[in-house]
Amino acid sequence: MAKKTVATLQTANKEGRSYTKVIKMLKSEKTGAYVFDERMLPNEKVADFFKK
Repeated sequence: MAKKTVATLQTANKEGRSYTKVIKMLKSEKTGAYVFDERMLPNEKVADFFKK
């Protein structure tokens, strides 16, 4: 049943496929520990996110 529910949600709205969740690991300047930067971005801006 879960597959059928997911399939109907994806076909009903094509907008969700144009976004990607990206995660980048950064080193904090204050503590030196690693932090994660998570965002939902349009597919066109994913490469720019990782270049910075």
